[in-house]
Formats: sequence, structure tokens, C-alpha cells
Amino acid sequence: MDNNIPDYVEEVLRRLHAAGWQACPVGGCVRDTLLGKKPQDWDIAAASEPQQTEQAVADLPCLETGIRHGTVTVLSGGRPVEVTTFRIDGSYSDNRRPDRVTFTRSLPEDLRRRDFTVNAMAWDDGKLIDLFGGRADLAAKQIRCVGEPEVRFAEDGLRILRALRFASVLDFQIESETAAAVHRQRSLLQNIAAERVGAELAKLLCGAGAARILADFRDVIFTVIPELAAEESCSQHSPYHHFDVWGHTVSAVAAAPPQLLPRLTMLLHDIGKPLCRTTDESGTDHFYRHAEVGAPLARRVLRRLRFSTALCQTVEAGVQRHMLFLEPDEHVLSRRLRQFGPEFCFFLLNLQRADTKAQSAAVQSRLPVLDRSEQMLHSLLQRQACFSRKQLAVRGGDLTALGLHGPAVGKALESLLDAVIDGRCPNEKAALLAYWKQQCSKT
Repeated sequence: MDNNIPDYVEEVLRRLHAAGWQACPVGGCVRDTLLGKKPQDWDIAAASEPQQTEQAVADLPCLETGIRHGTVTVLSGGRPVEVTTFRIDGSYSDNRRPDRVTFTRSLPEDLRRRDFTVNAMAWDDGKLIDLFGGRADLAAKQIRCVGEPEVRFAEDGLRILRALRFASVLDFQIESETAAAVHRQRSLLQNIAAERVGAELAKLLCGAGAARILADFRDVIFTVIPELAAEESCSQHSPYHHFDVWGHTVSAVAAAPPQLLPRLTMLLHDIGKPLCRTTDESGTDHFYRHAEVGAPLARRVLRRLRFSTALCQTVEAGVQRHMLFLEPDEHVLSRRLRQFGPEFCFFLLNLQRADTKAQSAAVQSRLPVLDRSEQMLHSLLQRQACFSRKQLAVRGGDLTALGLHGPAVGKALESLLDAVIDGRCPNEKAALLAYWKQQCSKT
């Protein structure tokens, strides 16, 4: 692994070793390297206490980001490297953070306190330190707690969601005893700060194993988003569906691109259905206005989980409009481009494609239609078709010269944009001015 350690990390290790301290890469960077992946972050565990770490790397900038828990962030080559003292955690009275930590000179003691075996490995002086079978668990593609799962989760309830997140992102199974403890202790998540829950959920949703984790651990998901629980018992007797609402939701998440916005939207897109379900005389279920009802529910969930305002607004809009079909007609699509802009239109197509893939075979004929709409949108944009006022060949000053003033200018530009989108007038300055004069002569 030594050859895989970046120079900026080696620089920190060299200084610590030169000062006489044991120091080694630990945790996720070791795991990812063993999986053949490039680590995003490099963490070092060291025998040195924070002040001693700062002395050893005195010529490098240091940020005291977690002194109480032994962490100093060293800036090496402009890149952050977290150096944390070997430590033993005390009791966890809040099920989240240790009440106190004790620094130690023992690497094994430090590894023993960590959450999962795949995260409890270190690389020390050219040798892999793997005391709990982390490498074997990587080979078996499983997430397993270090020691007793119930003890690990009681210490920090967020580890329950972390187990699900790692299983999703790595596409691993959760070892049976660890999985059983996840189910039993899921209520501990109610003690965790909402923003931490939201951050783990966001990573989970983007993983390759997201649908499997949502299906197998729905009780955990319902603990952090109780508004979704009613979906599990909400049947959909309809020619368009072969799952209940929760089964459809899970399939729709899997069918969406592995990015936060579409997957989070698909997780919440039918949140209003249980409140809107009606059954007609033939036994067919209907869900009238479920998108309209679901949008404010989705907003409430996302705000509670402390997602950004911009993300909340986009997801809410996606939930509200996921049933708004974008038919492959240039005039219709031009109007949607005008109404929503290109980015949201393509976002909406992704939502509708995922929604369709999660429905019955009777609905699959919509997929080629959505593909045609997408191709047509690309064509309109490549041709620089006019769908906004700023693309019009006339400006407000051109209309002012014709005697218009104030709000009348804006109204005239909107009218001309309508004419261009509807094909009643080409987007050419002379033609637009002539068209406007002609319209004025009729009134």
C-alpha cells in the first residue's frame, strides 16, 4: 500500500516518524485502497497527542479541528490530513459522542473502538494491521461491527445509518448479527441530530445497493422518515402498478440516476398517495391529486432533515410536477422550457423515466415517448430555439421606440414570445416589430 499513499500524506507521516511517533493511515483510506479505489480523504492515527503532533509538523499549517478528541488537521501541500491521537472512548451517555476520551499509545486499543471491521484497519510501516477480520469482510462483501453490535450502536446511534450507508455505497450485505441489531436498536436514531441523519441518508440513496437497503431495512427508513411508513400498507390495485406504494418507490429510486436530486425526489414522489387513495366500484385504486398533496409533505421532511433550501425547492417542485407529462411536441416543449428552464425539464424527464420503469408492463410504452421528448429538447436547445425573453430578437428599447412604456413593455415582450413559441412569427427583429404593429392595428 505504501506506493499508493500520496506524497502530501507521506510528508506528514515522515515528520511524525522523525519525531519518534508511531503514525499510520487508518480507516476508510485503507479500506478503499484495498478495494482498488482512490481514497477521497486520508486519516492518520498517531501515538502523539495534539500538541506533540503540532510540534512534529511545526513547519506545516495546522487547524485545531477536534482537540478535545485528539484531532489536528494538518495542511500538507494545501491538502488537509487529519491526525488523531490513538484513543480509548469513555461512556456514551447521549448515544452519539463519548463523554470523554483517553489518549493511549496503543494502536490496537484505538482500532478496537471503531465501528465496523472494514473501517478498523491500519497500514503501519508497510504492514496491514487487521485485528478484527476487516480484509476477510471486504472479500466477503459484508459490513460487520467490531465487537458486539448492540454495544457499538448504543455508543453511537448514527452507526445504524452508517451501516446502511456503507452497505449501499459498497453494495455489500450487512452481516446477520449486525443486521439484527440494526433492526432492534433503530429507535436510537431518534436521538441523532437531523442534519447528521440527512447526510447519511443522502449518501445511502446514491449507492449501488440503495434499493436493496431500502427494501430490507424499511423499518429503519420509516424511523427517520415516519411519513413514508403508510406507503408499505398502501396497495395499488390498478393496471398501471404491480407493487404497493413502497415497493414502487423502492423500484423508482433504483431506476433513477445515482445522484442525490433524482433519487431523493423519487424516494418522496408518492408520499402523498396514502392520503389520497380511493377505490372505485370495480376495485381499482386511484390517487387523485397525490402529487399536489405530496409536495408540501416532501418539503416538510427535507426541512426537518436540514437539507439546503435550494435542494428542498427543487425536490418539492419535482414531487409536485412528476405527473406533468412532457409530450414530444415542439410547441409544448418550448412552453415547458419557457416555464421551467432546460435543467428542470431534463430533471423532470429523468423522474418520469424512473417512475415509468417502476410501474407495470402496461406502462412501459411511455419510455420511447420520453426518449423522443428528450431528443426533441436537445434539438430545440441546439437550434437555439427561442423560449425566453432574453432570446427574443427585439429588446425593450425597440418597443419603447414605438411608444410603449412601463409594464406595457413587459407585456408586449411576453406576447411576442408567445407568438414565436406558437410559430405565428419568426424570431427576427423586423418580423417581430411588424407583427406587433399589426396586432396593435387590430385593437
